[in-house]
Amino acid sequence: MGRNPVVGRQGPKHHAATIPDEKHAKRLAVKQIRSGIGHAATMRRTLEALGFQHHQQVIEIVNNASVRGMLFKVRHLVEVTPAQEA
Repeated sequence: MGRNPVVGRQGPKHHAATIPDEKHAKRLAVKQIRSGIGHAATMRRTLEALGFQHHQQVIEIVNNASVRGMLFKVRHLVEVTPAQEA
C-alpha cells in the first residue's frame, strides 16, 4: 500500500482560497477546483447550494455574509476572485 498522495501538499499553490470582504468586491467569481467526492456530505451540499453543478465550473455570486460563510466551509475546494464589473 503506497502513501497517501494528498499528504505533503504544501506551498502557495495548495492553500485555501482567500475570500474578499464586501467593501473590496460586490460580486465574486468562484471556480470549483477540487471535487466534492471523498469529502463530507455537508461540503457537497454546500457546493450544490452555492450553485455548482460540476467540477471546474465558474459561477458569479453576490458577496454577502451568508455566501462568505459557505465559501469558508469549502475554501479548500474553490478559487475565489472578484468578479469583473459589467
